[in-house]
Amino acid sequence: MKKKLIIDADIGVDDAQAVMVAIADPDVEILGIICCYGNTPLENVLQNTLRVLKVCNRLDIPVYRGCSGPLLARKRHAGDYHGKDGLGDVPDQDSPGLDLLQKKRGVPAMIKLINQNPGEVSLVAVAPLTNLAVAIQLDPSLPKKLKALYIMGGNTDSRGNTTVCGEFNFVADPEAAYIVLDRYTCPTYIAPWEFTCRNSLPWSFCDRWLGQTTEKAAFMQKITSLSMKKAQSADYQKEITEGKGFNSCDTYAVAAAIDDTFIIESDEVAVSVELEGTYTRGMMVLDYMGLLQKKHKVFVMKQVDLEKFKQMFMNSLK
Repeated sequence: MKKKLIIDADIGVDDAQAVMVAIADPDVEILGIICCYGNTPLENVLQNTLRVLKVCNRLDIPVYRGCSGPLLARKRHAGDYHGKDGLGDVPDQDSPGLDLLQKKRGVPAMIKLINQNPGEVSLVAVAPLTNLAVAIQLDPSLPKKLKALYIMGGNTDSRGNTTVCGEFNFVADPEAAYIVLDRYTCPTYIAPWEFTCRNSLPWSFCDRWLGQTTEKAAFMQKITSLSMKKAQSADYQKEITEGKGFNSCDTYAVAAAIDDTFIIESDEVAVSVELEGTYTRGMMVLDYMGLLQKKHKVFVMKQVDLEKFKQMFMNSLK
């Protein structure tokens, strides 16, 4: 049987890479893509999703309009890295129209798809967790029907990429992240920020990956140009990836959902999210001492099979 995925995304450059990796795997069925604000405003996310599906010749995959802003936090975006439009500011005049979107809204669609496939769906969340938080408010039984939840977000060493101590997806909606980590009691796997930095892709590999002579590779070259330049800057290399290479954060969560053997090492620990700290609001809290007395523990990724990861990337642009 094919692995059934629902992808909740704020399509920026790494989200596009993650979706293309999932599409390229013959053993994966994407039931739908639920769009969320995040890297760029929601309208751009919707457009970007359709652009990615078009280049993959997969406009048959349903795309849904999700939440356009956080529960309580002020709205923020990541245009300095992904471009103002979320895909490197290289517009496509032939981009598909938003009339291709599904009429059903994203959160009700997510609930319906999970309920129609109980125990079979892996939900991959690579955006602020607003859609998931709203979904569980509407259907508290949702986690019992999920096969697993895969999240890119949070951090383990109080090392931020948006605030001093906070990772973007969690900082963008800390209340939503708190609700999801508290109430989604299905098997949960988290790809935190520092982990993705330590497992970044070597630049020599990126040259080979983007050097493929296909339409998909040409598309990827265009949309990643801006973020690649940012990633190769001296300050970014020193502060973020420790000089190792390119960090496609969201793709780690998708890869883990695709291949059960992708994760080599992880910590099983209860987690929560700080909501009130002056410097630490949105920071993921790891309870190694058991002081939170939470029964549900998540798997925090520490090491993955990078060779498998590279092969997934190569296949995604063939």
